[in-house]
Amino acid sequence: MTAIDDTDRRILRELTRDGRITNVELAARIGLSPSACLRRVQELERRGIVTGYRAVLDPEKLGIGITAYLAVSLNSHTKEAQEAFERAVARAPEVRECHNITGAVEYLLRVETATLADYKRFHTDVIGTLPQVHGLTTYVVMGSPKDDRA
Repeated sequence: MTAIDDTDRRILRELTRDGRITNVELAARIGLSPSACLRRVQELERRGIVTGYRAVLDPEKLGIGITAYLAVSLNSHTKEAQEAFERAVARAPEVRECHNITGAVEYLLRVETATLADYKRFHTDVIGTLPQVHGLTTYVVMGSPKDDRA
């Protein structure tokens, strides 16, 4: 693990809130000179702690009406089955996240679609046709009182 100090943590917290913050504003919030702040940010990037900056999109304005988490169990636990499933999921634009997890199922997917009918089509015609899939359980998001993803 890479050691970071409290100043680095404050920088990371501010960058997480607003990745487009100017270096001058960031430095003021952290209590550093702009040059010292810039050096720290560049070092966090160089060390791979900060791996990129992203735009946070409004799903509703993009026509995304359904967000669901899909728990997927596989019928085979071989490396080949997992890799085939992961390749198929990587090609599906509806899948925004794919996590290989521990527990009763192998994968947890975050899926976004415009409508429930679109989700049903994805569930049935895309994921449901994969030969590696043994079982599916859907959890539809009704609200997100906290979501810190960037």
